[in-house]
Amino acid sequence: MNHFDVIIIGGGTSGMMAAISAAENGAKVAIIDKNRMLGKKLRLTGGGRCNVTNNRPPEEIINFIPGNGKFLYSAFSQFTNYDIMEFFETNGVPLKEEDHGRLFPVENTSKAIVEGLAKKLKELGVTIIMKSVARNIKAKDGQIASVTTDLGEEYFAPCVVLTTGGKTFQYTGSTGDGYKFAKKFGHTITPLFPTESPIKSNDTFILNKTLQGLSLRDIKLSVLTDKEKIIVSHEMDILFTHFGVSGPAALRCSMFVNKELDKGNPQVPLSLDALPHLEKDDILKEVDARIQEQGGKSIKNGLKNLLPERYLEFLLNEVNIDSSNSLKQLTEAEKLAFINKIKNFMFTAYDTYPLDKSFVTGGGVELKEISPKTMESKLVNGLFFAGELLDVNGYTGGYNITAAFVTGHVAGKHAAEVASYFNY
Repeated sequence: MNHFDVIIIGGGTSGMMAAISAAENGAKVAIIDKNRMLGKKLRLTGGGRCNVTNNRPPEEIINFIPGNGKFLYSAFSQFTNYDIMEFFETNGVPLKEEDHGRLFPVENTSKAIVEGLAKKLKELGVTIIMKSVARNIKAKDGQIASVTTDLGEEYFAPCVVLTTGGKTFQYTGSTGDGYKFAKKFGHTITPLFPTESPIKSNDTFILNKTLQGLSLRDIKLSVLTDKEKIIVSHEMDILFTHFGVSGPAALRCSMFVNKELDKGNPQVPLSLDALPHLEKDDILKEVDARIQEQGGKSIKNGLKNLLPERYLEFLLNEVNIDSSNSLKQLTEAEKLAFINKIKNFMFTAYDTYPLDKSFVTGGGVELKEISPKTMESKLVNGLFFAGELLDVNGYTGGYNITAAFVTGHVAGKHAAEVASYFNY
């Protein structure tokens, strides 16, 4: 009754896919999960709609996983984002494509994705052990042997796949259990840090809530070194908040902010280009054309629609231009100062949201200690890793979930293969 080929610890994104993959490859599989339902964190993703993967070519997907994405080349040669799409389409969960290649279930709810996975688990006869916490993993002669739970049950298997997640959204069960198990078997855990996280700033305009609630579309946000050299830039949307900035551009930059803060810098410079598709000369021509056509209008009205009204007034104020003056009163120096501010509004970050309030955990199990082809530990036979537990992290847009499905599938497949040797 308690004997299996493969035991999966953690019934989230990578865990469910690992179980399906192992079962499809002939293994008798069990999932042990501490929650009362599978896929608790998966249900929250994409604002509850579940951005399940991305339609970009696989090599591009890896480029959108800045945290050690290259480790996934071998895994992607076995299972790709296109295989994920086919899996859901053939299992009764049709997908639709939205902006930036993001794929969501047609039903517009993450419940459809979780139910599609659960239905497949049932079809394959996977044993689901819910509301049960894995407390100990035993090995014998360098080979995984069993898992003991908080209820005193011992489940025997030659292979265990750890898919316990990182340390974000801990109320979903991602409380770092997998790191403890990995350490027990001699694995190194690289420093954990929040990624895909809102950025905090204590600049005056933030403290005064001057721009709170303002959203800017298609801007370019850059993270700079202390010598103001660009480390990374992202052209997406941004939202000003009561604590700093959020929105896709900020989330993507957050990992690099944290890396700079880790160097001991108390503040990290950021640069915002509100019109990244226009050069300074193009903006100057536009301003001059408006002066010619409507020079008698106030600056505020004459430059209407060049930028969102609140941000326009804010930047004019930043360079000490009275927006009620007429357009024709603008001096050359004022025009250049204003345009420079449009292209490079500088502010600083002092922190990001902590791990528990961030979307993704950076850091994790050291990849040099894991086989990239199989996801198996190089230190103990029969121990596999998948998902956010690995030191792999990507941007929002379906990339982290893709990495979780891909590593889960590969780990499950190879765990089933290893377990099959014990059945002869």
